[in-house]
Amino acid sequence: MGRKWNNIKEKKASKDANTSRIYAKFGREIYVAAKQGEPDPEANQALKFVLERAKTYNVPKAIIERAIEKAKGGGEENYDDMRYEGFGPNGSMIIVDALTNNVNRTAPEVRAAFGKNGGNMGVSGSVAYMFDATAVIGIEGKSSDEVLEILMEADVDARDILEEDEAVIVYAEPDQFHAVQEALKGAGIEEFTVAELSMLAQNDVTLDAETQEQFEKLIDALEDLEDVQQVYHNVDLG
Repeated sequence: MGRKWNNIKEKKASKDANTSRIYAKFGREIYVAAKQGEPDPEANQALKFVLERAKTYNVPKAIIERAIEKAKGGGEENYDDMRYEGFGPNGSMIIVDALTNNVNRTAPEVRAAFGKNGGNMGVSGSVAYMFDATAVIGIEGKSSDEVLEILMEADVDARDILEEDEAVIVYAEPDQFHAVQEALKGAGIEEFTVAELSMLAQNDVTLDAETQEQFEKLIDALEDLEDVQQVYHNVDLG
């Protein structure tokens, strides 16, 4: 999946561009991050991270400000981070991360989305061990060698640095996310095409055309759920 990160992001962005769903999900995530800490991103690393991600999806400033102001005003909504794991057709693996104010609503909805689309929800730990938490940061205008030199000079480690399409993607340990960004910013880079903490599959699987179509319907059903923030999987969608 790593080498096709840009294609994956473009597909998601194209789909989300036709709805307000992506903005609603970011609004919720920004509100939670701002409420749990300081509403100032410079004093709240979680909020800073969410705002960096929001920039790469062109989330309107008004939505960001509204969510932060809601948190400042002591909004009474409380959300829990939930992770669900399951299987799609032909043993494909899926991780679903949600932010919910009603676990009794979310779990049945996720289970139903799996069941109606050729999958089934597993127990905690049944899938996650096949994925690695990874910081994924993308830029344009530099070569992989130039990015490597920047990170080496800043004494920042990366798992891998790959050129994908017209971008360079840095894969690093999650705790290196901000260090990578700061090193790149120090080299004059201001825009990021990707800024994510993701779960990347250790091994991808390929499905035949018919099964892939069914799998994509399952992913769409999960992503359409209001409480779901992120869906990760191990299928090479090509």
